[in-house]
Amino acid sequence: MKDRHGLLTAPIGRVLLNMSLPNLIGIMTILGFSLADTFFISQLGTEALAAISFTFPVTLVISSIAIGIGAGVSTNLGRLIGSGNAHKAKVFLHDALLLTFSLIASLAALGSIFITPLFRLLGANDDSLPLIHDYMIFWYVSAPLLVLLMVGNQGLRATGDTRSPAMIMTLAAIINLILDPLLIFGIGPFPRLEIQGAAIATFIAWLVALSLSGYLLIVKRKMLEWTTFDIDRMRANWSTLAHIAQPAALMNLINPLANAIIMAMLAHIDHSAVAAFGAGTRLESVLLIVVMALSSSLMPFIAQNLGAGQPHRAKAALLLSIKFIFIFQTLLYIPLIFLAEPIAHLFSTDPLVIEWLSFYILVLPCAYGPLGMVIIVATSLNAYHRPMSSLVINLCRLVLLMLPLAALGSYIGDVKGLLLALPITNILMGAACYWLALRISEPTKISAAHTLNEA
Repeated sequence: MKDRHGLLTAPIGRVLLNMSLPNLIGIMTILGFSLADTFFISQLGTEALAAISFTFPVTLVISSIAIGIGAGVSTNLGRLIGSGNAHKAKVFLHDALLLTFSLIASLAALGSIFITPLFRLLGANDDSLPLIHDYMIFWYVSAPLLVLLMVGNQGLRATGDTRSPAMIMTLAAIINLILDPLLIFGIGPFPRLEIQGAAIATFIAWLVALSLSGYLLIVKRKMLEWTTFDIDRMRANWSTLAHIAQPAALMNLINPLANAIIMAMLAHIDHSAVAAFGAGTRLESVLLIVVMALSSSLMPFIAQNLGAGQPHRAKAALLLSIKFIFIFQTLLYIPLIFLAEPIAHLFSTDPLVIEWLSFYILVLPCAYGPLGMVIIVATSLNAYHRPMSSLVINLCRLVLLMLPLAALGSYIGDVKGLLLALPITNILMGAACYWLALRISEPTKISAAHTLNEA
């Protein structure tokens, strides 16, 4: 595992750019995956759309676990590669993928048994439950494939290769896009499977993508080493992985939970504001796509350089990324000042929804620069093996600042007061994270690479 992508030697800005562009494509295809399923299923009627909406909390939990394990793989594998421990890196990836499959397969088996009681608990009625069952029974079969794919792609990214995962996910999205209408509506020789067809299309797309990812990992790059069953070694590797994975998974669950609470607050004021907030959060995922792409590149970059004993290069990359994101997101806000109302008209014809969404677009993106700084720092702390610090940052932002300020804002100024609380929170946390980034340093006493070497 040589430094073929220049993470340890090439100019920092150039390396991060080369890594982030494919990540950008990969994130866009993942967003497209979800949008395609939702669009085609919506053509089946309101009941089918409601059924797929009920599945989002469950699929979000599985995805959050995958993101957490992926973060653990990326930072630990990056350190081992950076420190030159190619053999230990291969064994670590083997143990990580074994744990991933065992955990997700077990959860999927339990989920498939308890589909009816679980979704009744979530509020599904007798009309939705058969549709949910048709979709989820195949989705649960697919879940281990998805998570292995996500974690395996993070293994590729740990080497600095972001292009291959992006190409794999793009191919998966294209396969899904082609199969969705064929299997949902029964076009040509294909049977009409309706909502179940969407799940089968997803299963096929993930299976093809996982096969390609596995070929790269095992055959072409030889990053995976089949090894003897050593429970002590596996426990040590799993413990190291969990040190990052558990807080990272929890962190990914906090944001949607906070958004749900915000929506509940808005529902008590004006249901039109709920619709506007829902559209605004979807728009936010697009406006922050560069932040997500850069943060995905920064984690393996920092991990490899820390593993190679180059903490100054790691910190330089962090500070450069923070400055770039602040400037980029600030410049991105300028056209939104003039386009807020036209954009709002794209999402609704309801005058109240347009009013609240226009206000959302004018107010929230002005603080996406500081919010991007929070995301960059929180992600980088995982690479520094400080996952609890990353979790604390998000808890402080959402629990100590955002939700109390939102409650106060709604009391003082209804919808506008509540929405104003969100950019204020992001500005305060952005400043705090910049201060933290200036003072961050590599721990000298304990490092994950050292822990793995000892194991």
